[in-house]
Amino acid sequence: MKRSKLSTYIGTAALVALPGLSLAQAAPNVLLIIADDMGIDASNCYAMGNQQARMPNIEAMCQQGMVFDNAYSAPVCSPTRATILTGQYGFRTGVGAAIPPQGTNGLSADANSLFDVLEASQYSTNLLGKWHLAGSDDSLNHPAELGVSDFWGLFKGGVRDYYKWTAVTAAEEVDVNQYSTTAMTNEALEWINDQDNSWFLWLAYNAPHSPFHLPPNDLHSADDLPNTERNIKQNPLPYYNAMLEALDTEIGRLLASMDQSVRDNTIIMFVGDNGTPNQVVDDFYGDHKAKGTIFESGVNVPLVVTGPGIESGRSPAFVQTSDMFTTIAAMLGVEAEAEDSFSFEPALYGNATQRDFVYVEHFGDMSEAKPSDVFGWAMRQGDYKLLMQIGEQPALYNLATDPKEADDLLADGISAEEAAIVASLQQRYQQLATQ
Repeated sequence: MKRSKLSTYIGTAALVALPGLSLAQAAPNVLLIIADDMGIDASNCYAMGNQQARMPNIEAMCQQGMVFDNAYSAPVCSPTRATILTGQYGFRTGVGAAIPPQGTNGLSADANSLFDVLEASQYSTNLLGKWHLAGSDDSLNHPAELGVSDFWGLFKGGVRDYYKWTAVTAAEEVDVNQYSTTAMTNEALEWINDQDNSWFLWLAYNAPHSPFHLPPNDLHSADDLPNTERNIKQNPLPYYNAMLEALDTEIGRLLASMDQSVRDNTIIMFVGDNGTPNQVVDDFYGDHKAKGTIFESGVNVPLVVTGPGIESGRSPAFVQTSDMFTTIAAMLGVEAEAEDSFSFEPALYGNATQRDFVYVEHFGDMSEAKPSDVFGWAMRQGDYKLLMQIGEQPALYNLATDPKEADDLLADGISAEEAAIVASLQQRYQQLATQ
C-alpha cells in the first residue's frame, strides 16, 4: 500500500459510535452498491414516469431508509467512480469522461484514494465488480496501486457477453462463464462470509449497462421475452428492466445470505453511476437525452441509504458522488478531507449538511463523443441551474417548476433578475475552479 499519499486525512479511532447506535453497534459494516447506468427515471423510488422495473429489495430499502431526491453523479461511469474514490471533481483528477478501451487518461495511481484513507481504520476493505478507472498505459495492478489489494472484477467499461467475459484478480485475467451479476454477487457473498472484522465493501455491478442480454429466467419475471438480438435492438426497455430485476434479485440473495446480526449492523448505500441509457429513455426527457449529458437526465441518480440508526424518509439535501469519500470515511470512524467532498452523514439522521451547490462536468476528447453526449459544465444553487454546453449559449432552468429542463429561461432574452442569477452561478463556478 502507498502510505506516502496519506497527507490529506487525520485518522481517528475506527470504533466511534455513529448517531443513533448503541456501543454494541459501534462499528457498522458498510456496503456500497453501484448500479451501472441507472437514472432516477429507472427507479420506482422516484415519481418519474411508469416504465420502471420491479425491484422489491431496493424498494424496501427506500421504505426503510433515507432516499435522496437531489443526488448527482457525473454523466458517465469513469468520472463518477473517480469522484467516489478521491473525493475530487474531474477537473482535478483529469477523468472527465468514460475511459475508452485504448484511452490513456486513467486515474493517476498517485491519487489519494478512499482505500488509502481507510487504512487508518480497523476495517477490512475491498472493491469487487467494475473498475473502469485504468487507462491503456496502466497495468492490471492498477486497483492495488490505489489501495485495493484484493480486487476481483471487470477491469474495463463493459462486457460483450454477460455470460462469457474476462475478470481480473491478483493482476491477472481469468475467464468467467457465468452471468456477471450472479458472479459478482457470489464473490461478494464469499468475501463477506470470510470477514472476522467489521468491513467496507464497494460492490460495483456492471448491470444494467448494455448489451441488454436477457438474464437467467430464475432472476426475473419477464419469461415471455424472445432472447434474440433483433428483438433486443427493436425494443430494449423490457430487457433493460429484466436486468434491473435480476440485479435486485441478486442483491436480495446477498443480503439474505448474511447472518441476521451482520445484516442488522450493516449500512447499505445504493446509487446509480449516471443517467439511464438513451436506448431505453426514448423521448421521456423531450429533446434531451440522458446518459452522457449534463442535463438532469444524465446526472440526477437514485441514492438510498439504510441501516442501523438511519432515519426513514426523503431528503432534499444536495449530494454528489464525490461526497461519498468523506461520508464513508466518517462511517468507518476516519476523519477525511478532500476538496470536493462534503459529508452527507448528518442528513441520514435528519440534520442539515454543508453542501449548498451542485457542480457537474463532462469533458474529454470530443472526437470520441457519441451524438447524444453533452460536454461542458453546469452549476446549481437552490432551484436554479446554469448549463454551459460547449458550442452553445448559456441556458438557465428553474428545476422546481421544470425538472426536465424543457424551458430555458434565457431563450427569449434575459431579465435583470435572470442576469443576477446567472452572474451568481458563474461566480460560484469561478470560485470553485480557482480553489
